[in-house]
Amino acid sequence: MSFVSIFTLLLCVCAASLWAVHAEDPYLFFNWKVTYGTISPLGVPQQGILINGEFPGPNINSTTNNNVVVNVFNHLDEPFLIHWSGIQHRKNCWQDGLPGTTCPIPAGTNFTYHFQVKDQIGSFFYYPSTAMHRAAGGFGGLRINSRLLIPVPYADPEDDYTVLIGDWYSKSHTTLKQFLDSGRTLARPDGVLINGKNEKGDGSDEPLFTMKPEKTYKYRICNVGLKASLNFRIQSHSMKLVEMEGSHVVQNDYQSLDVHVGQCFSVLVTANQEPRDYYMVASTRFLKNILSTKAIIRYTNGKGPASSELPEAPIGWAWSLNQFRTFRWNLTASAARPNPQGSFRYGSINITRTIKLVNSAGKVDGKLRYAINGVSHVETETPLKLAEYFKVPEKVFKYDTITDEGLPEGSTTITVAPNVLNATYRNFVEIIFENHEKVLQAWHLNGYSFFAVAIEPGKWSPEKRANYNLLDAVSRHTIQVYPKSWAAILLTFDNCGMWNLRSELTENRYLGQQLYVSVLSPALSLRDEYNIPDRTLLCGVVKGMPLPKPYTI
Repeated sequence: MSFVSIFTLLLCVCAASLWAVHAEDPYLFFNWKVTYGTISPLGVPQQGILINGEFPGPNINSTTNNNVVVNVFNHLDEPFLIHWSGIQHRKNCWQDGLPGTTCPIPAGTNFTYHFQVKDQIGSFFYYPSTAMHRAAGGFGGLRINSRLLIPVPYADPEDDYTVLIGDWYSKSHTTLKQFLDSGRTLARPDGVLINGKNEKGDGSDEPLFTMKPEKTYKYRICNVGLKASLNFRIQSHSMKLVEMEGSHVVQNDYQSLDVHVGQCFSVLVTANQEPRDYYMVASTRFLKNILSTKAIIRYTNGKGPASSELPEAPIGWAWSLNQFRTFRWNLTASAARPNPQGSFRYGSINITRTIKLVNSAGKVDGKLRYAINGVSHVETETPLKLAEYFKVPEKVFKYDTITDEGLPEGSTTITVAPNVLNATYRNFVEIIFENHEKVLQAWHLNGYSFFAVAIEPGKWSPEKRANYNLLDAVSRHTIQVYPKSWAAILLTFDNCGMWNLRSELTENRYLGQQLYVSVLSPALSLRDEYNIPDRTLLCGVVKGMPLPKPYTI
């Protein structure tokens, strides 16, 4: 072979290697040290959970299809997990960070999460999913920006801010856990935080955010609290809603937004008012005693303090329901891919299964429990997904302990057991949430986005389908259900794995108001689901067992 031929061959090999390097999506690496630390967000010192010394934890700023690698070092004195709320983990529930899919990270050890934010955009957050750790911190923002080649339906903002709002208890997470374990309720929270702070109001508060005159800013607002829905508003400024839980929405202006537990909204705010300080306000909704907090937004050329006259919050849940009905999917905007969001015609697909879920509360052996269709979920020593993957589910749980018909009229019996629903891969299903109680519910489904097609007062019946929004309901992962009301969602179970469906109210979730949906690959194929990752933690009955035969294409 001549020198020219060899040189040409080497160039081809090098070019192919370079193409292979650039063909893989970019990686983001993080090392997180999880520790206890003293925090005083409400002026009372308490034990908090810090990530790299921060409360709240650091923001993850990613772009569609990025590979996110987070090495978590657990320096607490008990097991720990982090859940990535709203991240779909396509074919990869192993990274979901919940007790039903993953063994907790033992104290004094580390575990590396590796997931791809595949075909997603939007505003999300992460939080601890073990025990009552979320009540101590360990949460933070997670944003997924659109790729440069995918247009977004608004101009680039001057800056992009994360606003984590949530109720807060001044008692420690261990005390709150003891309350629940003894059968007591958590009662009402003690305050509200914005980015881990409660405004003092004595003139010493520094601005949380700054804005340049006439510039437009993006605020990503997430309710990371435990119990309370919150109303968010900014003095003298309207908010243009542009994105909700991973979907671009029709851009309406709002003076305030109800943000229920687990939900995230992105809004655009233009600095077009008199240059001075302004308050952003977050206050509780649907609680007898209203709790609120505020934080300062400062114009860079501002010349005065914020007015003490705060914008009022709405009253009652009818207002909130009407606001929900104004939310519409932006059918013409591109999401994570170039095709329009509205190109998926969900309203013309035949429903293959209807699952009715009714939440309830009651006493079991004298202790408070919350249930779905009469079953109160209990965590197992062996994660459900591991038991299923190692083909020993019968040693850990039973499938379908609940029926699809909801709760029989007048039934008050609660059974405490693992709650696992068997679902058929790629079935298009309808899930009805019925709330017979006097308090608002909020539900979240991992691994998916669903179409929130209706919320109405009363009880659901098949005739109510006539009221569904079958054109432009927002594709999202949480939905609220008002007291004595119902909500309906539609989705395709096209993401194999073991996925958690839960009440976002932490007390309810901890005391059993959750279940897992098992979606198995009929072909046991890598096209549908990834194999168990290397170095996955094993515990319970599968510890020491040989790995099953891996999936193949």
